[in-house]
Amino acid sequence: MHKKIVLPIDLDAAESWKRALPEALALCKAFGAELFVVTVLPDYRMPLVGSYFPADFQTKAHKLLSDTQQTFVEKHVPAEIKTHCMIVDGSPYEGIIKSVKAVGADLVVMASHNKRRLADYLLGPNAEHVMRHAGVSVLIVR
Repeated sequence: MHKKIVLPIDLDAAESWKRALPEALALCKAFGAELFVVTVLPDYRMPLVGSYFPADFQTKAHKLLSDTQQTFVEKHVPAEIKTHCMIVDGSPYEGIIKSVKAVGADLVVMASHNKRRLADYLLGPNAEHVMRHAGVSVLIVR
């Protein structure tokens, strides 16, 4: 049924993957699907903000994220699951949607976590945006 599953993770927030990862792995095993582990590197939409960072910041950030993501996969994903690591730039929900379209994914498995628990009681804003705009099935794990 599912052939390409996107798992968005925040490498600095275990709540972004602690519950979602086991679900994604189970689905990958059940369907023989490929897993795309996606991390979003925020972009700085205002040139004024971006001017405070060194010229090679983006390159170094991508390299560090890539290395950290690879270590995460080696530690948490069984070798028999075909896994791809992706880093996309943008806001979290835009990056996730961009990655879904880029790989032709048919499912997103993601956690609903947020830091504004009272304001977003039922569903986090990123999960809600992805669910509404991804164009594929989205499994939101609490």
